[in-house]
Order: sequence, then C-alpha cells, then structure tokens
Amino acid sequence: MITLKTKGVETFYFYNSYIYEMIQRILVVEDDVAFGKMLSKFLERKGFQVSTALNGNHARKQMEEQKYELLITDLKLPDDSGLNLLEYCQSVSADTNIILMTSYAEVSTAVEAIKKGALDYISKPFRPEELLMVIEQAENKSKTNATLNVETSPKAKTVKHKTSELPDSSSFVKGISESSKKFNEYLKLVGPTDMCVLIQGESGTGKEVAANAIHNFSKRSNENFVAVDCGAIPKEIAASEFFGHVKGSFTGAINDKKGHFEAAHKGTLFLDEVGNLSYENQVQLLRALQERKIKPVGSNKEIEVDVRIISATNEDLLKAVADGKFREDLYHRLNEFSVHIPSLKERSDDLFLFTEFFLEMANKALDKNVVGLSKEVEEAFKSYNWPGNLRELKNIIKRAVLLTTGQLVPIDVIPREVVNFKGQAPITTQDFSKDTNEKQLIINALKEAGYNKSKAARLLNVTRKTLYNKMEHYNLEL
Repeated sequence: MITLKTKGVETFYFYNSYIYEMIQRILVVEDDVAFGKMLSKFLERKGFQVSTALNGNHARKQMEEQKYELLITDLKLPDDSGLNLLEYCQSVSADTNIILMTSYAEVSTAVEAIKKGALDYISKPFRPEELLMVIEQAENKSKTNATLNVETSPKAKTVKHKTSELPDSSSFVKGISESSKKFNEYLKLVGPTDMCVLIQGESGTGKEVAANAIHNFSKRSNENFVAVDCGAIPKEIAASEFFGHVKGSFTGAINDKKGHFEAAHKGTLFLDEVGNLSYENQVQLLRALQERKIKPVGSNKEIEVDVRIISATNEDLLKAVADGKFREDLYHRLNEFSVHIPSLKERSDDLFLFTEFFLEMANKALDKNVVGLSKEVEEAFKSYNWPGNLRELKNIIKRAVLLTTGQLVPIDVIPREVVNFKGQAPITTQDFSKDTNEKQLIINALKEAGYNKSKAARLLNVTRKTLYNKMEHYNLEL
C-alpha cells in the first residue's frame, strides 16, 4: 500500500490485482439529513467523491450501481441496521472498507461490527475532522489486509508492507535523552540478528515504530514488514488470519487467502498486543514458531516459512504466565531479547523534538504553515504527564494545527485536560492490570473521560480495542 498526500488530506491507495486504486468514492449512510449533508460537504472539500443515502434500502441500490472504496454508515437506520448493511456490503463488494457511526450506548454492537469486518467506528457526536483521523487509522489497519489478499504469481513483484505510527522509519526520531539513547542502542544492537524481540512499554509509546526500526536495521530490511494487532483479531478467525485458508474451508471463505505468516516470509512479522491472544491461539502460534511451518485452514499441505518475530505488549506477561493466562514456553520463545520503550515522561528532554516532528507532519497533512507553539502551550506541555504518550501528543498537535489560524498554536485550542492538569496521578497500566476490580476502574475512567472511550483508554493506558474487549467482557453498555 502507498499513501500519497494531496490538498491537505491523505489520499489512500490500496493494492489490488497488482494495481493501486485510489480511494476516492465514499458512500455516507445517515438518516439525519442535516448532519449527512454537512459530513458529505466536508469530505468533498477534502478531495473525496461522496454519495449519500438516507436509509439502508437506498444504500443497497447505490452499492449495486456503483463501487465505493469506503462506506460510512450509521449503526441505526430507519429501515435497517448498520450490521445488516455491513454484511450486504461485504457480499457485493468485498474490497469496500466500512466505518460505523454509533452513539455511546452501542459499544457492544460496535465491537460485534468490528468482529464482522468493520475497520473501525466513531462515536457520536463528533467533529468532522475527527473522522479524518479515524479514516487515517482505519487505513493503517487495512494495509495488512490489502497485502494479504494479493494473489502472488512468479512474475508478481513483492509488495513492500511497512507501517508505523510515524510516517516511515527514515523519519524515526532518535531523541537526545539518556533513556532514548540507551533504547536506540538496543535497537541497533538487536536489529542485525534474527532473535525474537519482545518490546514492552506503555500504550502510545510507538512500539510499532520501534519494531519497524529493528526491521530496517536487519538483513531482512528489503522484505515485507507485516504488522498485526492481536487484540483486534477474534479468536474464532485467528488461525485464518495467521495461517490463511483455502476456498470453501468454511462459510464465507469465497477465495484462497494468504495469512500473515506467509505474507511475512523472508521478512518480519510484528505481533502487537500479543498478550491478548487466546490460549488456543497461543498454542497455534507456538507450533508455527517451533516448526517454522504453517498449514492454512482447510488445507492438508504444510508451507515452510522463514519469519522473524517481533512482539509487543503493554501488559505484564510474566504475571499473565503466573496466572496461567499466557503460556510460559511461548513467552520464552518470544522473549529472546527484550526492549523497554521509555514513556514520554521518562524522556521529557525529547518532548519538543517530537513536538516539532508532529507539527511538521500536521502542517503537511492539513496544508497549513504553523511555525510553533506559544509560550503558554509550551508551559502546559512541559507540566502535563502525557498518559497517552506519543500517540496522544501526535493527535493533540494535529487537532491544534487544524484549529490554529496564526503562526503559533494558542492555548485555547489545546484540550482542557492538558491546560488544567494539576499533577494528579493518572490511572496507570500497572494499576489497571493488577487491580482485581477492573470493572470499577473502567467505570471510573469512563466517567472521568465523560464517556469518551478514546480518552478513557488513554487514562487506563490501554488500547481502544483492549478497552472494548474489557467492556464487552463485563457487559458494560454505557
């Protein structure tokens, strides 16, 4: 997959039949006429071709007549549901990506939608520019799928698959703090080896960027780097995602599919949030690592694979091993070399290096020319503890650049939690993973965040997917 930037918005390309097709056609299904019109006008100004539908029946007819690269639909429609529309869309246009719009009370349904193939969802009410960020994040997730669905042939060229929270590893910010220097030395040290590496650190610290850097330091740097979010894969389809499947092996298997292991052959497979794998999936993964062979679902043929494994977690895997939730033999297999990625507060000397980097990114993406931060913003940034780490910093700067009309970012476009921060101790990952009353912690975080799931996840220092899974586990429908 390739990403090009034009007119202030990233224009996305997906690889299909050895051709990169630009995602430019979007179908918005929304029964609120005013909101739908506002959303479509906003997306049109960003360079997309947008069609609208007021109900499911109208949307189905449009999908029969026109191919869309992206479907954005409300979960509740007058004559239909977003889930039904998702399934219909998958049946008539398997390549179409789907984002759902939901209310806060529909979390469990939205999680179900993601399990059925939706790329992501966004909670109402939201600002239109927030949707651009969701589209950008959804595009990152779809990179792996786009690569895996390409049918290879002897004449086919290798598709380079490199993803990261930062634009690419050549833009990797090394940092000048002592913790960053030590961290970078470890990456360079382990990179040229074939050792399995376990990257540990808080959510949002850039673990995928670090994994990509290790890959680029290795002898496999010219081969594929395939990133997999283990927390987003339902256990029922994990075998198919990792090892692929053959046509007809189960309901919905309409084509042969190449799995993540085969896609990463000769290259690097990055397993993010590896601690979220079910015990059964851990057994399957361990066998693949030991045998260096995989068997696609429904096939009797084993395929040899040469893959380097880099995994990451923000959880205490040793505690998970002690609790019987994570296999000890798999832990030792993955942890031939461990790297701790420092949090942003551990490398505060690097704060404004990252700020300048994200500022430049946001200027390019939004076609702006913001020079820097005002003194008030600098002071607020230095005082804040950044529980969401680099991901939070990146998002705050991008939003601030969007709202800034002058050359310096003013204090009034910075979120209140940053401006009003008084040094209170945040809820940490350690607290979250060790406290026996997880359910109450989640409820407290949601209340403190005004029932904004993204903010609550940042307070808990876990990924959104982990939070959704926990909410589903405890039947929390807030």
